[in-house]
Amino acid sequence: MDSATLLSFLALDFLLVCVPGADWAYAIAAGLGGRSVTLAVSGLVAGYALHTALASAGLAVLVAGSPALLTALTVAGAGYLVWLGWTVLRRPGVPGDGVPAVDGDGARSGAPSGARGGAPSGARVFGRGAAISGLNPKGLLLYLSVLPQFLAVRGARLPVPAQTAVLGVLHMACCAAVYCGVGLLARAVLGARPAAARAVTRTSGAAMLGIGAFLLVERLATL
Repeated sequence: MDSATLLSFLALDFLLVCVPGADWAYAIAAGLGGRSVTLAVSGLVAGYALHTALASAGLAVLVAGSPALLTALTVAGAGYLVWLGWTVLRRPGVPGDGVPAVDGDGARSGAPSGARGGAPSGARVFGRGAAISGLNPKGLLLYLSVLPQFLAVRGARLPVPAQTAVLGVLHMACCAAVYCGVGLLARAVLGARPAAARAVTRTSGAAMLGIGAFLLVERLATL
C-alpha cells in the first residue's frame, strides 16, 4: 500500500470518527462521570479491534452476506445502546454535584472515592466500551463499505488480509486520539460546571438512546 492511499483513508476516517455518535456519548459520559477516560476509550478501541480481526479473516463479508446474522447483530447492538442511554438519562450523575450515577446493574457510582463498593470497576468500564463499539452495527458497516475501497487487490505487496489489518489499526488509532480528546475536554471544560455537565450527560444518553432506537427501527423495518 502506498502512502497516498494510507493518507486518503486516514483523512476520510478522521472525518467519520469526528461525527458524534454512540462512541462520543460514552467518552463524554466517562469524562463527566469521574471514570477513567483511558479505560473507557481502550474499551471502545478493543471493540474495533474485534471488527478488524473479523474483517481481516473475511468473516465480516460472511456477516454481510447473511441477512439473519446481520439483523441479529444490529438488534443486539441497538438494544444495548437503548438500555445504556436510558440508564444515563435516568441518573445523569456528574463529579462534585452529589448526584449518583447508576451503573448498569443499578449500583450507585457517585459515591466518594473512598467508598469503592458502588463504583464501577475498571473491567466494567472497559467492557462497556468494548460492547458499545463491538456491537455497533455502524462500525461493521464502516469495515464493509468504506475500508474495502482502499484495498489493492492486484499488484499489491501485501495480501488483502494484511492490508485490512493495517487500515483497521489506523482506524483504531484515530478513534483513540479523538475519543480521548473528547472525554478529557469534556472533563476539563465541564468538570466544574455541574449543571452544564449534567445537561451534556443527558444529551449523551439521549444520543445513545436515539441512535439505538433508529438502528432498531431501521433494521426491523426491512424484515
